[in-house]
Amino acid sequence: MSDRLKEFRSFRERMNERILEAGNLEIKRFFALDSRVYEEGALDVRTKELMGLSASLVLRCDDCISYHVIRCKEEGVTDEQIFECLSVGLIVGGSIVIPHLRRAVALLDELNEGE
Repeated sequence: MSDRLKEFRSFRERMNERILEAGNLEIKRFFALDSRVYEEGALDVRTKELMGLSASLVLRCDDCISYHVIRCKEEGVTDEQIFECLSVGLIVGGSIVIPHLRRAVALLDELNEGE
């Protein structure tokens, strides 16, 4: 895993812990819901992560895109499946998402180099 990926994960985990230890009930509930929604259910985890990736691309959230690209790879989603997912996000979001698409593919390449 590259230093950039380690830093991303470390920062995310550290800040999530900090936020949750503040004890705000609404934030705790939202974080819990965010975790639960990606669990196995009527849809499998891989499908839910792909949905999260596509939605994150449309919303242009680079942190969310990174998180879902990483999770997709962890769940065994193929590059071809990821690119199809990104194509859905691109068609829904339009050309404004292209810079985020570039960063998603750069991260995908970085993850593939580490395999």
